[in-house]
Amino acid sequence: MEIYIDATNLILGRLASYAAKKAILGCNVKIFNCEKAVITGNKAYLIKEYAHKRQRGNPSKGPFVPRIPDRFVRRVVRGMVPYKISKGREAYKRVMCYVGVPENFKDKKLITIPSSDISKTKSLRFLSVKEICASMGGRV
Repeated sequence: MEIYIDATNLILGRLASYAAKKAILGCNVKIFNCEKAVITGNKAYLIKEYAHKRQRGNPSKGPFVPRIPDRFVRRVVRGMVPYKISKGREAYKRVMCYVGVPENFKDKKLITIPSSDISKTKSLRFLSVKEICASMGGRV
């Protein structure tokens, strides 16, 4: 079974946990419009936090924080699966993320997750994944 998710205006953590659960259960999960997912919080703090994660450590050993939105979202999903054991590795392979919607998926019906929509929250402070990746120097 395949699930096609539109990440537009979805909170990233909730989206990632939903995708991880479905992948662990054996579904192939495709996430589109990754650059339009949002992270709640203070803008200055989020930019500073992710810049710090990117700059710390050894460049040859990590930690590696991607600067491209689709890889950034996939890395967040990796944090939701037990990727160090075989079940988690297989689940992680079933998750794919895309910037925009590729041509070969134009005719697919994309679902959204109503419970993780940013309009349902009271918080007015949020930042899109595109803005975070651009602040780290990514090409968006």
